[in-house]
Amino acid sequence: MTQPQHTTLRRLMDAYGQTHAEEAGIKLRNTPATLYQLLALCVLFAVRIKADIAVAAARELFGAGMRTPRTMADSSWQDRVDALGRAHYRRYDESTATALGDGAELVLDRYRGDLRRLRDAADGDPDRIRELLQEVPRIGPVGADIFCREAQGVWPELRPSFDARAREAAAGLGLPASPEGLARLVDAEALPRLAAALVRAALSENAVDDLLKSG
Repeated sequence: MTQPQHTTLRRLMDAYGQTHAEEAGIKLRNTPATLYQLLALCVLFAVRIKADIAVAAARELFGAGMRTPRTMADSSWQDRVDALGRAHYRRYDESTATALGDGAELVLDRYRGDLRRLRDAADGDPDRIRELLQEVPRIGPVGADIFCREAQGVWPELRPSFDARAREAAAGLGLPASPEGLARLVDAEALPRLAAALVRAALSENAVDDLLKSG
């Protein structure tokens, strides 16, 4: 890595290197509860809503005790609507409350509440993991990408996971544009933060230009 690339990478990570899971208070580990919390967060991101509202909604749901597939499924639809409303998750609150309940039931019925069984069912194949994730209500290709981007820190077979938006931002910053090239820039445990930083930079107006000027 050249010195300008090193400087740009450091500034990128300092400015944008927080994952959605971290922002939502999820200490992601390879455990059933935290993997499910990440999945629920991806469901919240599945509609056209501001990222900070989706994160706030996750915090409200988890704060109300809905941290596992069982507690989500056992909660009432109105409890879920109320939690979403407290986060100002408007317009989609009722349909999302339904999707969260249905998704929790699917995870319980199919994987006995443990998404590590989804991983096993996919034989660790990243494409198959994405396909199985999309069987969860509201999770589409973007939601599956978010899950894999953040879960690559605990599921090594997902590494390196950088979607097209992240790779485009990397190219604009003069960083490697391939997942393999990007993976060589940081330690494995930092890959989710790098992927998140690139996506956040891509979504933030003038971020790429500002980072290059700073570099």
